[in-house]
Amino acid sequence: MEEIQYYRPTKAVIDLRAIQENIKQLREHLQSDVQIIAVIKANGYGHGDIEVAHAAIQAGATILAVATPEEAVHVRSHISNTDILVLGASPVSFATYAAQNNILLTVFSKEWVEQVALLQLTNKLKLHIKMDTGMGRLGITSTYELQHLYEAIAATKQMELDGIFTHFATADEKDTQYFNEQVKLFADMLQVLPVKPRLVHVANTATALVKDRSLQLDAIRFGISMYGLAPSHYVAENLPFPLKPAMSLETELVHVKKLAAGQSVGYGATYTAKEDVFIGTLPIGYADGMLRKLTGQTVLIDGKRAPIVGRICMDQCMILLPKAYTVGEKVTLIGTQQNVTISLDEWANKLDTINYEIPCIITNRVPRIYTS
Repeated sequence: MEEIQYYRPTKAVIDLRAIQENIKQLREHLQSDVQIIAVIKANGYGHGDIEVAHAAIQAGATILAVATPEEAVHVRSHISNTDILVLGASPVSFATYAAQNNILLTVFSKEWVEQVALLQLTNKLKLHIKMDTGMGRLGITSTYELQHLYEAIAATKQMELDGIFTHFATADEKDTQYFNEQVKLFADMLQVLPVKPRLVHVANTATALVKDRSLQLDAIRFGISMYGLAPSHYVAENLPFPLKPAMSLETELVHVKKLAAGQSVGYGATYTAKEDVFIGTLPIGYADGMLRKLTGQTVLIDGKRAPIVGRICMDQCMILLPKAYTVGEKVTLIGTQQNVTISLDEWANKLDTINYEIPCIITNRVPRIYTS
């Protein structure tokens, strides 16, 4: 494979060792017979699905989870042996490929099963029933639906019930009332099945980290914290082990200029110097995922914080320098310099969102560089 040459200094550095350490720490927290499902949907939460998948498998994950059929196809083209579970909806037309390539599909419709049965698959299709116990998204909501769906699967030799699961809406919150209601509903619905499938899984990241260990069941789905991020402030304050963030975002100064008092910067001239200052230009903008609302956010240069000034452009942004630095000076937008850290959570707070969103909005124009 031809090595790609990157010319622009802007890059996201992914520490695969951090991902593996997070998985190994989780492994010690889990009961010995519980499997780890590594959630690598959305291009590994922006970290890179294939590279993260390989690292996760080496660290002990036994199943990979994605959101869409297309994501499953992409992962299967690179990883041949590990089970892949599609957590979202799949069209009937995908069933043949899934059966041929050992891709496990989520199912929540008897009619879907009946339509797949008409395809006369030559390979057995493994299914995981999704139960909606309170998320209000995908899944069956009653024992009546569950019984009829189970019977539809059992009626065909082309399909096999491999698993059953649900997803908790408030697992990352301190108040457990709604969470406990979901747990009870799942347990009640599970009693309808005459035979328990191979994998019963309800624990997402938050459940696995801060809820009762009895909910680990056969497998847990390890998502956001595999990448070193806590699902919420509550979880962060109650972690059973420290998390190691895997992503940092770096670039370099490409231009430095002295601005006289009264001169302005950027579109709309929204920043005007009150005194003589030095302005540095960075080759990163909103087309890279550095959204315009990040104006005022600081970056790190020489271990010091420097604010972004003026409106962020599509491809560039400007920072107020503490002094005149030379072109090529390293700038850290997310990560650590000289014991000073700017976290993904800091960006999330600035953008009034959750940390999940930040690595996902760093676009593919920013290369992912892997260290291991």
